[in-house]
Amino acid sequence: MFYVYILYSKSFNLYYKGFTTDISKRLEYHHAGKSTYTSKTDDWELVYCDKFEIKREALIEEKRLKKLNKASIEKIISNYNSDK
Repeated sequence: MFYVYILYSKSFNLYYKGFTTDISKRLEYHHAGKSTYTSKTDDWELVYCDKFEIKREALIEEKRLKKLNKASIEKIISNYNSDK
């Protein structure tokens, strides 16, 4: 499986969009401060995650998410959380 995810930092009021094959290990990586971008704070929270069977589709979705503005990202997260 391939995962596209969004993390949110309350202290920076920022979203981080990423791709991985192992969401648990990737979250550990972010929380351990091993990513340059996310190492500036330790309050990253997983707010969105979608899984794909085909790597290419996951990478296309990650690229699409990275191009969206904050309002669009927040709408996706809101829809994701309302579906739970």
